[in-house]
Amino acid sequence: MSHSTVPRSKAEADETGKRTPKTSAGAGTVRKKKRDPGKLSVRLRFRRDRVLILMTLPALLLVLLFNYVPILGNIVAFQEYDPYISSNGVVSILHSPWVGLENFQRLFEDSAFWSAVQNTLVLFFLQLVLYFPIPIALALLINSVVRPRVRAISQAILYLPHFFSWVLVIAVFQQLLGGAGLLSQLLRAHGYDGIDVMSDPDTFKFLVTAESVWKDAGWGIIVFLAALSSVNHDLYEAAAMDGAGRWRRMWHVTLPALRPVIALLLVLRVGDALTVGFEQILLQRDAVGPGASEVLDTFVWWNGVRNQDFGYAAAAGLIKGVVSLGLVLVANKVAHLMGEQGVYKK
Repeated sequence: MSHSTVPRSKAEADETGKRTPKTSAGAGTVRKKKRDPGKLSVRLRFRRDRVLILMTLPALLLVLLFNYVPILGNIVAFQEYDPYISSNGVVSILHSPWVGLENFQRLFEDSAFWSAVQNTLVLFFLQLVLYFPIPIALALLINSVVRPRVRAISQAILYLPHFFSWVLVIAVFQQLLGGAGLLSQLLRAHGYDGIDVMSDPDTFKFLVTAESVWKDAGWGIIVFLAALSSVNHDLYEAAAMDGAGRWRRMWHVTLPALRPVIALLLVLRVGDALTVGFEQILLQRDAVGPGASEVLDTFVWWNGVRNQDFGYAAAAGLIKGVVSLGLVLVANKVAHLMGEQGVYKK
């Protein structure tokens, strides 16, 4: 009898049957398919993540208390709000007369409001064009420095102005560009007339942008340096072996690595377009006049706090909030069309 026809023992046949998966319709599968963790019930997911939820609960309560509960106060935009009706703010809101859309109608007919909108948009575009690219350029420059000690010193020097108050920043610029500042003294010493940039309405918007760059550009490079630190150095070596120089490596390796971060920060910046620096501009408002310096934030403060026209100021603030939300949604949609994630996923 040939070797192929020799019967196997019962134990060997059973062992072979255990190793061979059953494929018949009634036998079922050998192993159970693992359940997708994303399809767990709410109760199971809560039990699994209860520690993380408890850790984030204080922050969520703070956001709810200080960011979302005050939204209910926007009802005064539709009232002739009088805080002196009662010492209790809720009672004052309930007893203030309802005026409907009258405050919004006054806004649209107020030339000072449209002047503040124009100044706000001009400042936003200037800061977007002149300020936004500077942290990216500084991050690329610092990242190209080979010596760690020089890199650390450069970062410390660039970060330092961020911790200065706006009062100190404006005082520094006053000593440099004011009527009795260093620039005017140098011009007079050489037979020219001195200049006072700090009180010139025509150059005020460029002055505000320069102050913002000097104060916060160094701090803004932190995010870009963090993104650059995650780039695989093998990509640089492969590009160098292919003959790519420094500029081509930056264009084809470094900038694509920064693209998601740039898109995210750009969306956030567009959403914050109508907020261009309340404290900074308020400190210099009297020097150049409201015609050149009034923005939406100072307009709301002046009418609400100084003139105590709270309903009128709340209407302006509500318009600003709604427009800012719309800008975030539009900018995020553009980021999705460009293939980036943006603030949230599709």
